Amino acid sequence: MGVIQAKIQTVEDIYRLVRTAVVSKRPIRAIYNSRDRWLCPHRLGRNLEGQIRVLCYQYGGESSSGLRAAGSPENWRCIGLEKLRRVELLEDVWHTAPNHSRPQTCVAVVDVDAED
Repeated sequence: MGVIQAKIQTVEDIYRLVRTAVVSKRPIRAIYNSRDRWLCPHRLGRNLEGQIRVLCYQYGGESSSGLRAAGSPENWRCIGLEKLRRVELLEDVWHTAPNHSRPQTCVAVVDVDAED
C-alpha cells in the first residue's frame, strides 16, 4: 500500500481561497483553533497591527463559545488567517446577519469586502 501525501496549504493558498470566498459570497470550511468551522467570510484585510484578519459569520461546525441561532450577532468571528487550516470552498448557501457594522476592530485596512 502506498503513502498518500496531503497538500500543505500555504498562507498564500489560504488567502486566495478566502479572497475568492468573499468575492463570490461562497462559504468555506476550515479548521481554526482545532475546531471544524463553517464560515462565510465577509471582509478580508489587515488589522491596525498589520496582521491579516478575516471577518466571518460562523453558521456551522464547532465553537468554544457555542453557536447561537441563525442571524445572531454573536456568531461573528474575527479570525487570524494564519491560524486557518484545511480551507475549502463550499457549494452552500451564504449566511450573514444584519449587524455587519463592527468590523473595524477586526479589519482596519480592507482588501476585499463582500458588500462591495
